[in-house]
Amino acid sequence: MSADELSKSPLKRTPLYDAHVEAGARMVPFAGYEMPVQYSLGIIAEHTWTRNHASLFDISHMGQAVVTAADGKHETVARALEALVPADIVELVPGQQRYSQLLNASGGVIDDLMVTRPEESDESGRLILVLNASRKDIDIEHIARQLCEGTRIESCPDLALLALQGPKSGDVLEPICPDSRKLAFMQATRTQIAGCDCFVSRSGYTGEDGFEISVGASDAVTLWRALLANDEVRPCGLGARDSLRLEAGLCLYGHELDETISPVEAGLTWSIPKRRRTGGFPGAERILGEISASPARTRVGLHFIGRAPAREGAKILSKMGDEIGVVTSGGYSPTLKQPIALAYVPPEYASADTPLTVIVRGEPLDAKVVPLPFVPHRYRRA
Repeated sequence: MSADELSKSPLKRTPLYDAHVEAGARMVPFAGYEMPVQYSLGIIAEHTWTRNHASLFDISHMGQAVVTAADGKHETVARALEALVPADIVELVPGQQRYSQLLNASGGVIDDLMVTRPEESDESGRLILVLNASRKDIDIEHIARQLCEGTRIESCPDLALLALQGPKSGDVLEPICPDSRKLAFMQATRTQIAGCDCFVSRSGYTGEDGFEISVGASDAVTLWRALLANDEVRPCGLGARDSLRLEAGLCLYGHELDETISPVEAGLTWSIPKRRRTGGFPGAERILGEISASPARTRVGLHFIGRAPAREGAKILSKMGDEIGVVTSGGYSPTLKQPIALAYVPPEYASADTPLTVIVRGEPLDAKVVPLPFVPHRYRRA
């Protein structure tokens, strides 16, 4: 479905819509859904609470799908997916999760996604995918068309997805889900929480320790209320989720990623392991060439001198006055208490402390390149 068609379609609601309204959320259209952008305390308070405690996000608008091999073998389903993404899927061990990108023939990113090999032996030959909300229909159609014989993809619209994020997330979850204690970053397991069957991964989109919890749509409200029963947890909207991911320096599809941008340009070369750097995925010639030489543009972080934020689309000039790039995401950092932005510039302007000029509402603002992430990640690695 095109973006124009999507904008004309009736808005959908997640299973938690009534719970959001009851909690005082301001609901807005987002990716075809009515979603909570913030609650009564506001975006900055929700952002700060997440950095210091734990916040609960409804991300049920995102796509969930399963790719399966008819022969029940991991290698069969993994090799089928490896034909579409540059990650190492074959060597995923049970219970391990990996980030990758679905690529088009020219090496542009159709979507970025999470891939998990279930831990349980009775799920051999299955891979669980989490897809961006605005791209999930495109993704599933693309994957279904490209998969080899003996493998198939199924959407899972009967599932909801919650994200518990923040340094207290582990303390919140362990008493009601002891299995969560064994999970390190990018590991997953099936378990129960508050009597609900769940698939829990230790992952997230804020740069903090946290969990994403897939649960049946009919159990979403029960799980939501069980997690909010802990005083360390507050509901958090998509407004704070975006400012948190910006501080974490993470890509957002439609901003830092699209079908013209390669993973190398986006600074995601780390997600293409050595075993895959011989090709065997769409756009390999371009991507491997960019790894061995240099891409035409690269993603950088910007700090600004002053308090005015630069938004998406703001032009970037060199100190000689040449237009060299564009801002892809920008805003105010509640943690750093200053404006920050992500942008694309040529590699010769990507070194830390390089001075640049950004045009905001017709006025030139002084900026400089800084290393990413803006705020250090605090994932639980082991």
